[in-house]
Amino acid sequence: SAELLPPSTIRLDRENISSIGKLRDQGGTHSLYLQQNKIERIENLGCFPNLRFLCLAGNRIQRVENLQPLPHLCALDLSHNHIQVLDTEELPQSLQILDLTGNECTHQHGYRELVLGALPHLLQLDTQPLRGEEEEGRHSSRGQDEDDELLPEPCGPFTVDKGFFTDLRRELAGRSQRRRKEALEEHRVRLEELQERRDLLLSLDR
Repeated sequence: SAELLPPSTIRLDRENISSIGKLRDQGGTHSLYLQQNKIERIENLGCFPNLRFLCLAGNRIQRVENLQPLPHLCALDLSHNHIQVLDTEELPQSLQILDLTGNECTHQHGYRELVLGALPHLLQLDTQPLRGEEEEGRHSSRGQDEDDELLPEPCGPFTVDKGFFTDLRRELAGRSQRRRKEALEEHRVRLEELQERRDLLLSLDR
């Protein structure tokens, strides 16, 4: 029921919509549901500057575009569209959850590595949580508080339960601590290297 939705949510799924060019933010919208329509183009979303959750699954979209005006977007569902080639430069780097299942672009060469390299804060790709070396190998300067703030509410079309987001927060806490330790260790090593070079230069000048 629309009456049960929070005021920060707009739900227009299954409304036979073909264009979103005339949408307008009603003020502080965080979640926008537009799945199962006939939308062919991503456009006009700059009027939702606070958007964090966007669902465009099951439409007719052919290109990922016009998402850069959404600096706070952390969950994006573009599953089951007609996207053949993915331009990762069009994806906001704030994304933590991305779903492109059912699109031809997921079969392009190096797809997974391309996405992981472009989105440093990604926690879930195509319904699969990111764990292990592929996630640990990516560096981020974000702290735990920022990570928690960007996590979406446990609602919407993504097929995960509420416990998943609790686990994500726990993982983020551990990762933030590891990142801080790694950064300090790297800083220490760099200082030692600089000191060695300085000593070497001084010895050559004598």
